Amino acid sequence: MKPKRPAKSKALQPAKPGFDELLRELREFITESRRQVLRAVDVVQVRTCWGVGRQIVEFEQRGAARAEYGAKLLPRLAVKLTEEFGRGFDASNLRYMRLFYLAFPICDALRHELSWTHYRTLLRVEDAAAREWYTNEAVAQNWSSRALERQVGRLYYERLLSSKDR
Repeated sequence: MKPKRPAKSKALQPAKPGFDELLRELREFITESRRQVLRAVDVVQVRTCWGVGRQIVEFEQRGAARAEYGAKLLPRLAVKLTEEFGRGFDASNLRYMRLFYLAFPICDALRHELSWTHYRTLLRVEDAAAREWYTNEAVAQNWSSRALERQVGRLYYERLLSSKDR
């Protein structure tokens, strides 16, 4: 009796015509889907940070034009929010969220192309006109958060203004 030859594994069989094209299309589709998921998460995170900032400002001010800061609100909130929700709600980040709301008071005007990291960098720009320019350039040039940080650090906007004055 002859020994049986092992059956060929389907994975080792030659690919059908068009298989490589199908595989390429699936890779592109899955990669793009994952990119969209990450983008959606960024949008939700930015809106969440804006909303937290708004609620903190409204609570602090209670209708007054300026807040009274004697209550040590942010450190107290940080402890409770970190206990319940984990990282991301320390006093420093809550301070950024409050500043975020104050610097960008219209939620619908937020740029969906920018992440929370982009906005944290933009908050370091004190001049409102410069902040707006950096925001628009970051979107138009598709700057990563690192590229934006580099441009802000190099005072790109300010150098452009001074070169136009000459």
